[in-house]
Amino acid sequence: MATNSHWIDRDAAAVWHPFTQHSLWIDDGPTVVSEASGAWITDVDGRRFLDGVSSLWTTTVGHCHPDINAAIEKQLRTLDHSTFLGSTHKPGIELSEMLVNRAPTGDGPELSKVFYAGDGSSAVEIALKMAYQYSTQTGRPRDKFIRLNYAYHGDTLGAVAVGGHDLFHATYKPLLLETIGVPSPGDRSLGDDRVARAIVALEETMAEHGDNTCAIIVEPLMQGAAGMLDYDASYLRAVRRLADKYGALVIFDEVATGIGRTGTMWAAEQAEVVPDLLTCGKGITAGYLPLSAVLVAQHVYDAFLSQPDDDGPRTFFHGHTYTANPICCAAAIANLEVMDRDNVLGQAGRLAQRLDHLFKPLADHPEVTEIRQLGTMVGVEVTSLGERTGFQVCQAAREHGVWLRPLGDTVIVMPPLTLDESDTRLLVDGLGKAIDDVAGAR
Repeated sequence: MATNSHWIDRDAAAVWHPFTQHSLWIDDGPTVVSEASGAWITDVDGRRFLDGVSSLWTTTVGHCHPDINAAIEKQLRTLDHSTFLGSTHKPGIELSEMLVNRAPTGDGPELSKVFYAGDGSSAVEIALKMAYQYSTQTGRPRDKFIRLNYAYHGDTLGAVAVGGHDLFHATYKPLLLETIGVPSPGDRSLGDDRVARAIVALEETMAEHGDNTCAIIVEPLMQGAAGMLDYDASYLRAVRRLADKYGALVIFDEVATGIGRTGTMWAAEQAEVVPDLLTCGKGITAGYLPLSAVLVAQHVYDAFLSQPDDDGPRTFFHGHTYTANPICCAAAIANLEVMDRDNVLGQAGRLAQRLDHLFKPLADHPEVTEIRQLGTMVGVEVTSLGERTGFQVCQAAREHGVWLRPLGDTVIVMPPLTLDESDTRLLVDGLGKAIDDVAGAR
């Protein structure tokens, strides 16, 4: 059998990886994953690692779940693909019904329609275009979006424009829409009263720009790619209040926070706030296949219905070849059914409690700056001990059987929602030992 090094040599000759500096690629010792089961992944040399980041925040109920496998196999025998432009199919309809039935409720409109995309960035692009076109078709065109500092909404140009993370976005500024950044309620530099100060700043910004604001877009309760910056639900209530006051829409980007990651189906539920547009992805298919969606309020949908006196069509001219691919939809349906049957949200709540309990001692580690947690989403910020400290910690964790990824000097922990007690302990212990290893080596 070919070894890890054999495949890495072939990879280096032909592949360009995302978010990867290839001058360091070989020396960083990348791993060639060959199989996965449950919470574990295995490389071509037979080494097993606990998947502590759910394969980039996607795996909800573990790898290769038999029920999801079976649903995909069944769908393959009946319908592989059919365009969603001018036709429809059962998996697309059934999944839409399931998402609408699970939509958050509270202060705000009812989310009653679903528009499909292929990934989180695409879903955000759709939401932005919908919001702008909505404003033009309701008699008051608005061209400004309000977004949080340190925001991350994806890598397509519209999504980058409403991002606020210079590491990812600075290169592309000349190409971007003009947007207005406001202080993040998760920004620790604002002090202990950061949420209140962020709300005041948002109020002042809306007083100045509200009449020309198309939408306010936020990652609800947790800014993931910023290094897990969590914040209080009161900020989301302020966003809803101010958007209503000035006639703007609210977009919640739940690509990372949705599908149970925060302990509830949607982070929005914890604020009892409903946006006008909600994006979801990542965990929607349990990490099996690329699919995302935008949940849309009825009043937004209605603005796209043509009227007899219209000058032109109100159609939303957006879509892609694989919109609502039946196999992807079948995987998502099976995932949601498993989550219902096995009370995965309950499991996620218990996992969050275990993580909180097990991480408490690590918070006192001399090389840990802060631990930030919301549900099963955890960021462990380590003291910078030189270049790429977070990366070095993740590399060391592999020696203890744990697979993790960093965001700068913050190590991200986001395991499958169904992780059991012994594996949770192994995950936290492995990270603690990795921090000790890096600190000792320095």
